[in-house]
Amino acid sequence: MMKRIFIIVFTIFAGNQFVAAQISDSSLVYKKRVLESTEVDFLMSLYNQDGIHSPVNGGIGTEKLTNGTPTIVLSIPLNANDVLTIDAGISAYTSASSSNINPFWSVPTTYKSGNLTNITSASRGGGGTVYTPPTGPITPTTYKTIGTPWLASTGASKSDVLKAVHTDYSHSSDSRNFMWGSNLSFSKEYDYTSFGFGGNVTGLFNDKNTEIGLKGNAFLDKWKPIYPTELREYTDYGANFQSYGYFKGIKVYDQSGNVTTSYLPSGFKEWDQKGRNSYTLSFFLSQIMTQKLQLALFFDLVMQEGMLSTPYQRMYFADKPNYYIGGVSNIPIYTSPDNHQVYQLADAIEKLPNSRYKLPVGARASYYINEWFVLKGFYRYYVDNWGLKAHTFNVDLPVRFSQSFSITPSYRFYLQNQIYYFAPFETHLSTEQYYTSDYDLSKFNSQQYSLALNYTDIFSKFRIFSLGFKNANLKFSHYNRSDGLNANIFSFGIKFVANGK
Repeated sequence: MMKRIFIIVFTIFAGNQFVAAQISDSSLVYKKRVLESTEVDFLMSLYNQDGIHSPVNGGIGTEKLTNGTPTIVLSIPLNANDVLTIDAGISAYTSASSSNINPFWSVPTTYKSGNLTNITSASRGGGGTVYTPPTGPITPTTYKTIGTPWLASTGASKSDVLKAVHTDYSHSSDSRNFMWGSNLSFSKEYDYTSFGFGGNVTGLFNDKNTEIGLKGNAFLDKWKPIYPTELREYTDYGANFQSYGYFKGIKVYDQSGNVTTSYLPSGFKEWDQKGRNSYTLSFFLSQIMTQKLQLALFFDLVMQEGMLSTPYQRMYFADKPNYYIGGVSNIPIYTSPDNHQVYQLADAIEKLPNSRYKLPVGARASYYINEWFVLKGFYRYYVDNWGLKAHTFNVDLPVRFSQSFSITPSYRFYLQNQIYYFAPFETHLSTEQYYTSDYDLSKFNSQQYSLALNYTDIFSKFRIFSLGFKNANLKFSHYNRSDGLNANIFSFGIKFVANGK
């Protein structure tokens, strides 16, 4: 599965999130509620990407992926001081890259046998390109021999659905100068399960001009390892695996296109452990400097331990001979998108250290230009013990046209070097201790351009049953990376307030 590129954004909540209002006389004190009424957010994002460096195929091949994430967020005031938030959603994706965990196309029921000379890949989930079978008539065995890193296979791993739920409880003091909260989260997809919990405290000082916060979280995750087909068959049947199971009757070729029985991925070992735990501690300081300027500083400490590699990301070593399944005529052009018929068998899978320490530090500034414009800037520096160093720059310029409408253009630039353990396709040596060809860990820079439109219904005039419309936002982003990856992200959100309040 292509690593769904997850870009972590560290958001600092500015001061004055909670405003206390007290009206006193000799017998009455009125305290404004933290949240007046139940709020419901309906969120949706659509993500589409493409690239040429799939980690499932050892650093080459298609990275096409589409992902949709419908989400509902329910914020419930329990009383004047306490709020419960429930965030539930799914993330459904289809991925050409992850489909190549098993790159060998399955047999369509309409083509079990025959002498057809051309079959379109659309009949097998490949997108419509016409292919000529490697040799002879169409048979079940022939279909099992066709694969390529440049198109999707029909395997079950081509799609999956992540289910996730997050709950957050927050309490504010009567003065609204101190807040604390706790959270629980759970998510699950076919091969990965995550359970998380944490807490936070926030204090407001200096007439609420200064805000200090501390947050900690732990995520206890577990893999259900899925291995590439050829390596799974090797573990199931041992050194003679080419005579059994999936590979029975299948021809394996060497670099010269000769049939061979020498392929033996003895460098592959199944995982001994399947857990992955992450712990984060975050600190932030926000200060209103003047009537127009607000600054914030933050840093995070992150520790990960356990199985930090990905089990289905293939490795190909420069000091090992190459072996293939498919049409031998395409072996010389294996790394080209013109390769339509042959797939190289893996030597091993990615192997990375079982611990990682991360330190992101950064700053955010907001400057109120006038009632129509606000300039927001962000910078983050990241370093970890795998050798990765990165810089992130971001600028937003919200423009308000009226009390109801605003647009926000934004630009983000990101730059990183490669980790110690990265090398491109078929460059690592089998004698190395750690190795990966995942381009997410390589040297690259990226840019993202975004435009967001926001509408607020101040008086909640529009209603659906007992829900009053509060605001809606629409955002489009284009992302491109110097290694050839590009993506478009479309997101939409709408918020309603119970009882129209």
